[in-house]
Amino acid sequence: MSQAVDEPFRLRIYGMDCAEEVSLLKRELVPLLGEDERLSFDLLNGKLTVDASSLDVTHADVLAAIERTGLTSEPWQDGDRPTEDHSFWKRHQRSTLTAVSGLFGLAGLILQLWNAGDADTIPLVSIVFYCVGITAGLLMVLEKAWRSFVSMRPDMNLLMSVAVIGAILIGEWFEGATVAFLFSFSLLLESWSVGRARRAIASLLDLSPPTAHLRDEKGKVKDVAPADVPVNSTVVVRPGEKIPLDGRVISGISGVNQAPITGESVPVEKTSGDEVFAGTINGDGLLEIETTKAADDTTLARIIKMVGDAGSKRAPSEKWVEKFAAVYTPVVMIVALLVLVIPPLAFGGQWSDWLYRSLVLLVIACPCALVISTPVSVVAALSAAARNGVLIKGGVFIELPAQLKAIAMDKTGTLTQGAPAVVDVVPMNGHDESELLMRAGALELNSNHPLARAIVDEAKRRNIQFAPADRFETIQGKGAAGVIDGKQFWLGSHRYLEQREQETPEVHKQLESMQEAGRTVVVVGNDEHVCGFITLADAIREETRNAIDELHAAGIEKVVMLTGDNEGTARAIAAEAGIDEVHAELLPEDKVTAVAQLVEQYKYVAMIGDGVNDAPALARASLGLAMGAAGSDAAIETADIALMSDDLSKLPWLIRHSRRTLSIIRQNICFSLAVKVLFVALAFTGSASLWAAIAADMGASLLVIGNGLRLLKS
Repeated sequence: MSQAVDEPFRLRIYGMDCAEEVSLLKRELVPLLGEDERLSFDLLNGKLTVDASSLDVTHADVLAAIERTGLTSEPWQDGDRPTEDHSFWKRHQRSTLTAVSGLFGLAGLILQLWNAGDADTIPLVSIVFYCVGITAGLLMVLEKAWRSFVSMRPDMNLLMSVAVIGAILIGEWFEGATVAFLFSFSLLLESWSVGRARRAIASLLDLSPPTAHLRDEKGKVKDVAPADVPVNSTVVVRPGEKIPLDGRVISGISGVNQAPITGESVPVEKTSGDEVFAGTINGDGLLEIETTKAADDTTLARIIKMVGDAGSKRAPSEKWVEKFAAVYTPVVMIVALLVLVIPPLAFGGQWSDWLYRSLVLLVIACPCALVISTPVSVVAALSAAARNGVLIKGGVFIELPAQLKAIAMDKTGTLTQGAPAVVDVVPMNGHDESELLMRAGALELNSNHPLARAIVDEAKRRNIQFAPADRFETIQGKGAAGVIDGKQFWLGSHRYLEQREQETPEVHKQLESMQEAGRTVVVVGNDEHVCGFITLADAIREETRNAIDELHAAGIEKVVMLTGDNEGTARAIAAEAGIDEVHAELLPEDKVTAVAQLVEQYKYVAMIGDGVNDAPALARASLGLAMGAAGSDAAIETADIALMSDDLSKLPWLIRHSRRTLSIIRQNICFSLAVKVLFVALAFTGSASLWAAIAADMGASLLVIGNGLRLLKS
């Protein structure tokens, strides 16, 4: 006996190309499940997720309900490919029937005109050709139309079928054949357009190579599928090849194009110890990589899953359109019925004339152009964002950036590089910069402290040669000391200098000034005097100032820094970056309070941080963004939107992209409604024909879909 469903049941629905199929499925499944919220539709990918947990509903019940709609389905899991019937008929059924419908309808018209001796009589042979054309045009929708009629829930298929049958009943065979052909043709073009959006997503996500060059224990290289490569294996990546798995470089130097993951336009040089991602493209060097993740757990795999899931998280515009269509269609049908009945009964109008006008209204009642345009636009926008290194977790989050009024930012790792760097070298008492860096480097060479690494890196950058100090010792919490060229030297903090009692009023004034500017100061000296200072700071990112200026230009009213760092350092960074407001020395709970105050004041507020330490503040904001999320599972999971690279300039781009998406969605809705209103007016005046109404509806569908697909080029 079948068991009740304990977890979401995921299905791939074949033939789910329009919102009408969604309505069909809801009609059968909602009474079974009890509520609409248990269904999650991904129209663009043809997927349905059914949450039947805690209900006495089995898989068989769900499948039976879907079968009653006339649609076919199969279970799917992440990474599954759809089962395809490669027979000619299955692949070309819709296009073949459309072609037959058009050719026989045209043949019927030609024969009618050829035998037009009696203008009121249509030759039998023309009627036969028209019948074949009508049958071919409606063959794929008649079953759905019948189910819609039986259930008393009118849909697009029933509306068009009634319109064609009505045209036949009043003797308008050519009109009926034309409507059947145009309807079939519109469905064909709509299916092609939706397929194009699906293919665009597939091409975006199909980045991982089919094979990996695995080096075995004997040193031999063999080709295997990435899924068969164990973690901690060695993989060889040749010049020009895609990297098959996430890993760490163990030998080789090469520039790697990370654009598929991070959106960076310039290749990043990778050498031993550097992290690389699956789907990125190796340059002209040979790399050997130690894999760190399995094929189904790579950063690319996580992006694929999240972009796939994003399509089912509907934007507010999508929800509004669906609610509107649910009211609009029955209202127009009632109006069409009234148009048919009232004028002939109340005013003596011709039944055939008003029947024709009511049929035109039925054609206009089809809401497909209105409904399909929004998910196409949203998915195109999500795909374009992913291509630019911005991972948006659903349509619900694509519209939010357009409404932002304030943005709160963490300092370390967001506005700054997240690691200290040497800013100034200030020699004193007859010493020069090279000499000062050489002595500091000799004392810090074997230390792993971030400040020590920064000093050593700066000395190496200036090509200063030095060796480790002799008799080196660490002075816990204060500094270090050692012998260089037979002479004792030390380095340490301002406090250590005071303890040594070597500070002069002049030195004290200089140190206070540097610390007020947000610098960390390392003092270098010997037993006789102070040799000089090395100042360090968490340097601001190169793009930070321009990014903040662009945010202001984009209409962001306030940019706020939230940091746990000291007040002096925070204000120095804020002044350099162009930040409007600073809150320093904050604990995580203080950041949450600050974000809550901003939300209360501005309503739409984004918080951008590293996605881990700032998680509470990210959750409290209207929109949470993780900075530099590539390789960080926690960052990708935490935020609503993840900026895959450490590039703050993606933030103003995201706001512009969101506004463009919202603009296109509004254009599509307004255009679709305008076409409907126009033809309603024309139908009442008797100026609209059946074929013109459906041609306009078809044209509207194609235009709004094409307009939405423009977002793929963002």
